[in-house]
Amino acid sequence: RNLTDISLLKSFVHLRYVDLSENKLQDLSALSSLTELLWLKVDGNLLTSACMQEMSYLQVISFDRNRIKDMEGITHPRLANLSLKGNKIQTVLGLSQDQLFSLQILELRGNKLESTAGFRLPKLKKLYLAQNNICSLEDLEGLEQLETLHLRDNKLETLDGFSSSMKCLQYLNLRSNGISSFQEVEKLQVLPMLQALVLMDNPCADEPDYRLEVLVLLPHLQLLDKELVEEDEQAEATQIRQTRQEEKEKVRTTWWGEEE
Repeated sequence: RNLTDISLLKSFVHLRYVDLSENKLQDLSALSSLTELLWLKVDGNLLTSACMQEMSYLQVISFDRNRIKDMEGITHPRLANLSLKGNKIQTVLGLSQDQLFSLQILELRGNKLESTAGFRLPKLKKLYLAQNNICSLEDLEGLEQLETLHLRDNKLETLDGFSSSMKCLQYLNLRSNGISSFQEVEKLQVLPMLQALVLMDNPCADEPDYRLEVLVLLPHLQLLDKELVEEDEQAEATQIRQTRQEEKEKVRTTWWGEEE
């Protein structure tokens, strides 16, 4: 409705669900009196900040397609689902991690992030970072409950930054990055629960026996590039892994013998 002023809402103090999408709002201060607000959607406005007065009961917010440049001032203690898709965010270092201890789902697709530095959210379960400019992975070790990580269409060439503390991560999407070698894929061995991996449209996916090589490195995968891992594939990968391990042992034994 091309709204620019929502001051009238101040008197509706018992509102719990508010959708103000597709307007021309630049300011949400009028919502501060809605102390029982549970759910807020303000997609497609002209907001440059997500900063709001702290709301005690707010659980879901969507700020998609605004002009927001940072994540400062988001301090709602019960917030579980936050979406900031299609904004201009370059860093999450202003994230109020101490106040966002209930956050489980964070959507930041289509922003301008260059790094994952600042993601210290212990309860987070799903993190969507596709279509950014991410070239380095940092501060992931604190995401101990993370189950899903979406990094499609970024600029990753190395996979340093994953940690064995990420013991719940099951789904990882790395499609359309710059991963060129299986040595990088090998670094995913630190993820004990990884079951589904998307690696298509990376340079390494053009290598001979790509699928088999990934399964040799990551024996627990059940889904690779959205296709189920077949029993015969798994058996062949296991055989190759054992053969290579035996060859390594022979080389090691020979080397020690020569040293003696």
